[in-house]
Amino acid sequence: MKRINTISKLESLRESIFNKGRTLRTVIRICDTGCRARKSAKVIEALETEIVKQGLQDNVDVRKTGCHGFCEMGPIMVVGPEGIFYCRVSPEDVADIVSETVAHGTVLDRLLWKDPETKELIRLEEDIPFYQKQQKTVLVNSGKIDPTRIEDYIAAGGYSALGKALTAMTPADVVEAVVGSGLRGRGGGGFPTGIKWRICRSAPGDIKYVVANGDEGDPGAFMDRSLMEGDPHSIIEGMIIGAFAIGAHQGFMYVREEYPIAINHLSTAIEQAEEYGLLGMDILGTGFDFGIRINKGAGAFVCGEETALMISIEGRSGTPRSRPPYPAFEGLFGRPTVLNNVETFGNIPKIIKNGADWYSEIGTARSKGTKIFSLVGKVRNTGLVEVEMGTTLREIIFDIGGGIRKGGQFKAVQTGGPSGGCIPISKIDMPVDYDSLRDAGAIMGSGGMIVMDETSCMVDVARYFLHFLLFESCGKCVPCREGLKQMHEIVNNICEGRGEKGDIELLVELGRFMPAASLCGLGATAPNPVLSTIRYFRHEYESHIYDKKCRAGVCKNLFEYFIDEKLCNGCTLCMIKCPQEAISGTRKKLHTIDPAKCIKCGICYGLCKRKAVRVR
Repeated sequence: MKRINTISKLESLRESIFNKGRTLRTVIRICDTGCRARKSAKVIEALETEIVKQGLQDNVDVRKTGCHGFCEMGPIMVVGPEGIFYCRVSPEDVADIVSETVAHGTVLDRLLWKDPETKELIRLEEDIPFYQKQQKTVLVNSGKIDPTRIEDYIAAGGYSALGKALTAMTPADVVEAVVGSGLRGRGGGGFPTGIKWRICRSAPGDIKYVVANGDEGDPGAFMDRSLMEGDPHSIIEGMIIGAFAIGAHQGFMYVREEYPIAINHLSTAIEQAEEYGLLGMDILGTGFDFGIRINKGAGAFVCGEETALMISIEGRSGTPRSRPPYPAFEGLFGRPTVLNNVETFGNIPKIIKNGADWYSEIGTARSKGTKIFSLVGKVRNTGLVEVEMGTTLREIIFDIGGGIRKGGQFKAVQTGGPSGGCIPISKIDMPVDYDSLRDAGAIMGSGGMIVMDETSCMVDVARYFLHFLLFESCGKCVPCREGLKQMHEIVNNICEGRGEKGDIELLVELGRFMPAASLCGLGATAPNPVLSTIRYFRHEYESHIYDKKCRAGVCKNLFEYFIDEKLCNGCTLCMIKCPQEAISGTRKKLHTIDPAKCIKCGICYGLCKRKAVRVR
């Protein structure tokens, strides 16, 4: 492939790739990233073999894509051009898919998604409720293109925004377009992206840097990973535009070592962009030079903080430093630096291509655009979702997420990662935007959303996140290091039945002190899980401390299992499965649990279909 050195050559290539794709009768899109956990690689292997076996290789394009979002239903396969949506596909299904759906257009009902309420079979991807309330802007290509083929990205309009920026705009124009869009950083802080770029552009110095933060470390979060795996070129394009805007010629991607697929796809994308003349020296023949290097993070959560991340790139131990000076003035290697989350860069090509006014019409007054969330926990439809800012929690959890698993009752949702807050059912109609979440005692964070039901103990939830943060704290500043240690010890005592009067008040006092005195954002936001659970679930703390009871049946020292005589039908399943032989009874008669033998493993509780095993 010859280097593309003009915009016209880029457009000619785009047209030729697009027209070539139109000649294919069938395109089969199948997730080859997150769905690998459910053996999608074996499905793809079987699919490619079967297509050749049936002599259809000239008419079918097997497109190995990134995440389709509906992770609960993986492996996912979409058969075009109709867009027939098959879920939980196995290698054994492949022969029928090729011989019936591909060859003759026959739809296999057994592989279609079934609405759990109406039992209706849904044929087309676009008709599935999980997708209908989403607004895919950043993820528009993920699940549709092969992230390892730059041709797919170009055919989908890729690098047209870069061409526009380099040939039809000045650096100042690009900066003001991002300012006008209202885009805020998607890494958690929510600082206006355009303002950061404007500051860095005006900062003195001939050498400047652009850094993309892909160091996603929140438990249950996979937004950044999925974007890097499914559409790496959008991030690269956004970084090049950002570099042009501030006058940088070197960029860095900081990605977790635990993301091998993302690293592989990003590396491939960088190599391809360089080969095509879209990255490196004299980009698109405009004289602008920019290169990107990937740095692998060692898995330290604190390196998600911008100063710690940059210090890690420099080859030193990743610990935060005090600010000011801010990175826009003195960042990587002491030079002015723009550091944004990978999702933030993923928004940039859309803003430049469609205009600031177009983008600013999406979202709320102070939170523009869309946001990607990883929806996990006790929700029925776990997966990756992208919604317009201002979409309510109810819409995300119930309309998109399908509600709570197994008919459970919604209790709370934790947003913003380990340093986020827990939002109760009373705020289920709250719009999800930066300001509303902050007012509710939570944060947007990078986009993790963990749903909990009535079986979740909110005191234990706070203990879990404190434990995570305690071990992820760098220990550099006393308020974070010692404050987390003390908060964790107090909450742990409460969960183990050693809580005392005054513990709640002491936790609140510590939680108010740490944000004011900690060095970085980790310590400043670390008390959020405790403060938010005390704010909305204080009664659970009081029950643990004064009644020595955990009503949710989580804290082992504070509850016991019993069998409800009105519900037990004597099926004997719990007795058979009990590892301690703590359950006695005869068939079709009431069973009983011996508290002295019971180790509270929860097996009987999880097995009983009649929910006769209860907590008290």
